[in-house]
Amino acid sequence: MSQPSAGPFTTRPERSGSAADAAAIRRILLAAFPTSEEAALVEALRADPAAWLDGLSLLAETPDGTPVGQALLTRCHVDGHPALTLAPCAVLPPYQRTGAGTAAIRAALQAARRRGENPMLVLGHPEYYPRFGFRPASRLGIRASVDVPDEALMALLLDAEAGPVPSGVIRYPAAFGI
Repeated sequence: MSQPSAGPFTTRPERSGSAADAAAIRRILLAAFPTSEEAALVEALRADPAAWLDGLSLLAETPDGTPVGQALLTRCHVDGHPALTLAPCAVLPPYQRTGAGTAAIRAALQAARRRGENPMLVLGHPEYYPRFGFRPASRLGIRASVDVPDEALMALLLDAEAGPVPSGVIRYPAAFGI
C-alpha cells in the first residue's frame, strides 16, 4: 500500500460484480469502524436490488490506484418518494484527514446530480457534513422513524429547482434495521 499523502485522490465508481472492489471496501470498513457492522451493512445493501444503485458506491484512490476511501449512496424513501441516503462513508485510518473522504463524498454528490436524484439524506456528524451543503432535515419537514438528534439528521437538495421536496418520515432500506 502506498504511503499516506494529502492527495490528490482520484475517484471512481465501484465496479459492479468486482470481487476485488468488494474486498477493498470491506477492508476499508473493517479498518475504519470498531465493529464489522458497517461492512455487513454494505454487503446487505449490495444484495438488495431495491436499495443498491450501480454507480453510487464511490471509491477514493491513491495515485497508484489503491482504494483508501468509500462513500455509498443507496435508495431510501421519504413519505413514499424516492431519495438517497449517504452511509456509510469510510477511510482507511492512515488516510483520514487527508482529503480521501471528501473526494469520495464529492464524487458521490456529482454522480447523484448527474442521475437527477433529489434529495439526499445523511445521519451523521453535524460538524462534518455541512461542508458539503447538508442542513438539518427538519427544516424540510423530514424526520427519522427513530429518535435521533435534530442536528444529526441532515438533508441536501441536489437540485433546488426540481420542484416540491417530499416531507415526512424516512424509510431506510431493511439492511439499516430502522
